[in-house]
Amino acid sequence: MTSPTTSARGVRRPRWARGVRAALAVATVLTLAACGAAPGSPSASPEQPKAKVRFALDWTPNTNHTGLYVAIDKGYFAEAGIEVEVVPYNSSSPDVLVDSGQAEFGIGFQNNTSISMAAGADLRSVLAVQQNWTTVISVLAERDDIQSPADLDGLIHGGFGDVAEREVMSAVIEKAGGHGTFDTVVLGTTAYEALYERKVDFTVPFVAWEGIEAEHRGVKLKNFAYTDYGFPASYQVIVIGNGRWLDANPALASAFVKALARGYEDAAADPRAAATILQRLNGDVLTDLDFLVESQEMLSKNYMLDQNGKFGRQTEQQWRDLGRFLFEAGLLADGAGTRLTQEPDWSRFFTNEYLDR
Repeated sequence: MTSPTTSARGVRRPRWARGVRAALAVATVLTLAACGAAPGSPSASPEQPKAKVRFALDWTPNTNHTGLYVAIDKGYFAEAGIEVEVVPYNSSSPDVLVDSGQAEFGIGFQNNTSISMAAGADLRSVLAVQQNWTTVISVLAERDDIQSPADLDGLIHGGFGDVAEREVMSAVIEKAGGHGTFDTVVLGTTAYEALYERKVDFTVPFVAWEGIEAEHRGVKLKNFAYTDYGFPASYQVIVIGNGRWLDANPALASAFVKALARGYEDAAADPRAAATILQRLNGDVLTDLDFLVESQEMLSKNYMLDQNGKFGRQTEQQWRDLGRFLFEAGLLADGAGTRLTQEPDWSRFFTNEYLDR
């Protein structure tokens, strides 16, 4: 993602987990304290100590994170007796920070985090922020020679260096009827400018960030959604927890996840109010409120709730469908780098229990 004031692509990776390639975010750790209860007890008295929970961002604050800041601002963590320390993005992805115990929770992406968990990272997805891909393949609208991903064969892709990006692009092209052959130039967040300046033929923006930004700049894009061509859906943005910590702190984990989910549910229900909170708490990096409102409205309307109108829920089927693609593409390996010969148990990669508890 990029914003009017800062690039937020990593906030995504995946872009498939874009956080893996992001630039440094703010250099200080922002501690957002909640007054109130004892560790793990939402109803504990104010005299009892607060439980500190660290949450690792994957990029500078943006609309993928709105629910976190809403929950902080509205005191949902305070009600649970939790003090939240927001750990800004740095050169380490949240997968690494959470797995190593340097944060209890963080932002993840189903695509890249699946690869991490297959390799032995002790992570578990505790809720889905988005129910489907919020990235698309984009070309300039003026390209009459490109009517579907099949027409991307032989062209130049502006890439980000993500682990699975080439395999995903190839698969979408093949499913659209092409051969899946193209050249990639790894450009990072400059891939967008390269597309606009016709130096590359296609790239992969986030519709609720770079897609909006392009429209505001008068750049007309033609977009291709992966699932329109039979490619598996993805929980593009997820929240991951450290497995050992989750097992040792079930009540506190549930209190945190429920408070966080309330923040995101509020964002889905009232995107303007939520975007206003996001901007107010991060005014040093997010200065364009209208942009944030437009982005949050798009996410709230199209991506945050499942088919039953619920937030955060995940299914084993969706984890298996995308995971099986990663497995068959040879992208899943163990901690020694040896390609897996058997699919993992996908039910161990996620849980809804903290939402249900």
